[in-house]
Amino acid sequence: MTLKTPLYEQHVAMGGKMVNFGGWKMPLHYGSQIEEHHRVRRDVGMFDVSHMMIVDLEGPQVREFLRYLLANDVGAGARPGRALYSCMLNEQGGVIDDLIVYDRGDVGFRMVVNAATRDKDLAWIGQCARHFDVALQARFELAMIAVQGPAARDRILSLLDGRVAGAAGLEPFHAMDGDGMFVARTGYTGEDGFEIMLPEREAADLWRALADAGVEPCGLGARDTLRLEAGMNLYGTDMDENTTPLESGLAWTVAWEPRERDFVGRAALETKRAVGLSFRQAGLVLEGRGVLRNDQRVVCGSGEEGRITSGTYSPTLGRAIALARLPVDATDSCEVDIRGRAVPARIVKPPFVRNGRSCIQ
Repeated sequence: MTLKTPLYEQHVAMGGKMVNFGGWKMPLHYGSQIEEHHRVRRDVGMFDVSHMMIVDLEGPQVREFLRYLLANDVGAGARPGRALYSCMLNEQGGVIDDLIVYDRGDVGFRMVVNAATRDKDLAWIGQCARHFDVALQARFELAMIAVQGPAARDRILSLLDGRVAGAAGLEPFHAMDGDGMFVARTGYTGEDGFEIMLPEREAADLWRALADAGVEPCGLGARDTLRLEAGMNLYGTDMDENTTPLESGLAWTVAWEPRERDFVGRAALETKRAVGLSFRQAGLVLEGRGVLRNDQRVVCGSGEEGRITSGTYSPTLGRAIALARLPVDATDSCEVDIRGRAVPARIVKPPFVRNGRSCIQ
């Protein structure tokens, strides 16, 4: 059965090209993916991300539990409002999912996980929680709208007045509760922005109010090119249960200190770190003509091979870019096999674009 978000009718009415995405009917674009991409980089756009799973966790041992469940560390002390990006690992150090968890102080924690992994995530969290005094609640009744771009803050604050007191002072990667609304200054585009969680019955009204305020809708196509320009991983493509954060450009999300903190997958990661990695994630910028695509073969100077995990045309840079898993000693340049042609590419460190500006020399 194909699922629909509470905003499905709004997408159809606004001319969204609807496609199946992980079992959900979602808008790919509303006419021009390129225009939507530039809109977010230069002004502001909004995305329906209600297909993502919101999970609330509470209980006397919830902090202790999350310090065990996640590779990143929510910390021993409360930090109300703080948002933390982390991977949730299996015992072999593979990535079950990547997620954001929000510290809500005395209320507990809120977690947002990927749509395609929601069932296995809930099962894994429940399994790991068996020996902890915690309760988890999947918030199926909540919708989620992302407003992204350099003008996001100015466009959205008037709509939050009376609902979320203090939203004007919300710092990046922080969140706060309001009157039936949860607002986070987070996103998946490399631009400033907000992700708003609210009851699904109110989602259409907020969507229309945002449109009236000049915030135009954007689809999954632009969301993907934006996140790739920003060097952000996509679960199932750039990492999965068979790859660790160390090989996926996410070593920075693993909190090794304090040493006495045990977390799921820690022993496997420590072993891999001690032995040494064979592959690492890197960015590619195509020097010749063509488009970089997922799973294309990459030949490095040493003759060793890697693979592209995410590739696309960058509207901001006007050239093809990619994330790739390459041999650890690969540097500077390589060649990509594009339909039998060896096309030169430069090896770079992501991100490619951040806050509307190129990061590539």
